Amino acid sequence: MAPEAQSSVGEARKRLGERYRLIDGLMLRRLTEGGLTWLRTNQQTVNTLNVFPVPDGDTGTNMVLTMQSAWAEVADLGERSIGKLCHALAHGALMGARGNSGVILSQLWRGFARTLDNLPTMDAQTMVQALAEARETAYKGVVRPVEGTILTVSKDLAAAAAQQLENGADSALDILEAAVRAADESVERTPELLPVLKDAGVVDSGGKGLFFLLEGMLRTAYGLPLDQPLATVQPLSALTLENASESIEPGQDWEVVVDFRPKGPLDVQSFYRTLEGLGTSIQVGEGDGMYRMHIHVPDDTQYQPIEVVRGLGTVTNVHLENLMAQMAEKSAKEDIRSLRLAAVEPGQIAAVVVAPAIGLARVFASLGVAAIVEGGQTMNPSTEEILKAFENLPTDKIAILPNNKNILMTAQQTIGLTAKQVAVIPSRSVPQGIAAMLALSPDGEFESTVRAMTEATHTVHTGEITVATRSVEIDGVSVREGHAIGLLDGRLCCSGEDLDRVTLDLVRLAATEGSELVTLYYGADMPPAHANRLADQIREAHPSMEVELVEGLQPHYQLILSVE
Repeated sequence: MAPEAQSSVGEARKRLGERYRLIDGLMLRRLTEGGLTWLRTNQQTVNTLNVFPVPDGDTGTNMVLTMQSAWAEVADLGERSIGKLCHALAHGALMGARGNSGVILSQLWRGFARTLDNLPTMDAQTMVQALAEARETAYKGVVRPVEGTILTVSKDLAAAAAQQLENGADSALDILEAAVRAADESVERTPELLPVLKDAGVVDSGGKGLFFLLEGMLRTAYGLPLDQPLATVQPLSALTLENASESIEPGQDWEVVVDFRPKGPLDVQSFYRTLEGLGTSIQVGEGDGMYRMHIHVPDDTQYQPIEVVRGLGTVTNVHLENLMAQMAEKSAKEDIRSLRLAAVEPGQIAAVVVAPAIGLARVFASLGVAAIVEGGQTMNPSTEEILKAFENLPTDKIAILPNNKNILMTAQQTIGLTAKQVAVIPSRSVPQGIAAMLALSPDGEFESTVRAMTEATHTVHTGEITVATRSVEIDGVSVREGHAIGLLDGRLCCSGEDLDRVTLDLVRLAATEGSELVTLYYGADMPPAHANRLADQIREAHPSMEVELVEGLQPHYQLILSVE
């Protein structure tokens, strides 16, 4: 770069640093909106950073929804005091927190806001203190902090910010720049700290989401675009019609999915730019030279993406779905809200459960739950949704069953937001939740009932069958993309080309000498005839055990099974 150009860039950076020497509430609101926009733009990149090769990555979605709730609190707030605005952000993040990543993100905002309190502006020194308090609050909010996660990234960026201040930084922009650099480097180091990430060949998804949020703030300060995603290509098997359609935007009436084989090397960046002019929810998957393009487009434009792809290569398959008609059909079907739930009297213990599908919700309704929150993999409910489910129940004794390890922390946040007596039963799966419900005594003493329900979660083994989204070796199990995989109590234990064979292997590994009952909850993607055939095979292989078959209708997992 010529000396004149270097001088010009230096002067521009100096002016920008002076502009952001102090940050007030209005400036933070603008930076937060930019951070959310950039995080949303790269949401699918974060979602694909799954440790296990299963089609249910949701960290990016959880962090976006958490930040959307935070933004909603300040979107129309013309507050100049950074302390007051940041407290509003923190409250919105708390109520909208989803999944472990969303809960930790809300704790980071809480700590950040605590330092700023009622201050009118934030300078470099205050920002460093706020980042340090954000780190401390997030670590304290986790019972067993694990390094190599979003927590580590928060720690590293806070340390880098402090070092930048010691080096003489006098602008909040200097601190933000140091934090973004450190977050990027920290994310890349996460596999060295957490072996399971290294085995899976990914970085920590929560840490990556935090990096995108901060980078979006910095891009906003720089005036860089926020609507151009880092063009990424996912494994083809990870881009399924089911998990690609997680939201429908206004005016985006059609889902278009095209499989094609390009004539030559595909310029992904250029392809993305073309698709951005047509619609939203853009995803691209690749496997063995075959590509799949997914997009949502307005009515009467559903054939345009197909023509774009035809110009790049040979189209092998096309899927068109009218999303508006699909939503109308879905709303006409039975849903969780239509189920008859247990009537609760004042003083009784009310069970509140999270269920991922109508079939499993029916099971919980038959066991006497007082409220059901829809949620599970890829659709973790928020703190506010769980809170609303029980706030109006006519009793002050509430037992919450999250039934998913990624909903535990969200459920626990409700305890500090209500005057009711709340206990979270640590059910990490639907079978554990069902076992806990069998131990519920609505008229029993609260603490002893909670103990009994908690102990009941240890009486069952949970198995899950799904299809691998990528090839990997984890826990000594070699997995090939597209093959069936079995998880036992959350641990990958078997894999193979034949789903029936893998199911039988999983039952064999789960069964012990005293096992008496196997219950199969078959998912939305498994035909009842196939489920019945599998049940018969299990009965033949384990004649001493009873086998029950239940329509679960859960997404992503062909089977959830319990062995007890």
